[in-house]
Amino acid sequence: MSVKKSPEELKNIFEKYAAKEGDPDQLSKAELKQLIEKEFPSLLKGPTTLDSLFQELDKNGDGEISYQEFQVLVNKISQ
Repeated sequence: MSVKKSPEELKNIFEKYAAKEGDPDQLSKAELKQLIEKEFPSLLKGPTTLDSLFQELDKNGDGEISYQEFQVLVNKISQ
């Protein structure tokens, strides 16, 4: 799967969803789910589940995804 979005577009997408609730610089699991369903719908097809993806991205275990953690997802789907 390839993502054809510029770094600026990806940052804007992250900020758009992160601002919906709580910390505007972090994605909650619900915000991540909305972002993936709208922007990258094919990502959760197959063996990848939202829970497993969230655990993989939440490196510091704070229950939210920072932009730095989000970039891991971007790198993964850009390959």
